[in-house]
Amino acid sequence: QVQLEESGGGSVQPGGSLKLSCVMTGYTQSSSSMAWFRQAPGKEREGVAAVDTDGSPKYAHFVKGRFTVSKDTAKNTLYLQMNNLQTDDTGIYYCAVGRYIADFFGTTEYNFWGQGTQVSVSS
Repeated sequence: QVQLEESGGGSVQPGGSLKLSCVMTGYTQSSSSMAWFRQAPGKEREGVAAVDTDGSPKYAHFVKGRFTVSKDTAKNTLYLQMNNLQTDDTGIYYCAVGRYIADFFGTTEYNFWGQGTQVSVSS
């Protein structure tokens, strides 16, 4: 049984930082990529960052150098370091995994999802 469990969310002020973690268990398929998505209230889920099979990172345009995605293969854990958080970054953050990804920020590309962790940015 594949499970993805996110953690690290919380409430911060604008300009603050958070580091999200996603631990994956029960998944052993090769040629897989992992990604972070987020969903704000009343909005569609959107891709934030991803790690390709070769470890190369992908970022959404709105990240603008503020976020860093990384993966510890030995621990089966995906991370998202978020700096200079803004109010628009508020939402539930999900991690996902899938094989042979063509569109890294396409929600239908990923087979398995976590339950999400809440990130709230407000003054």
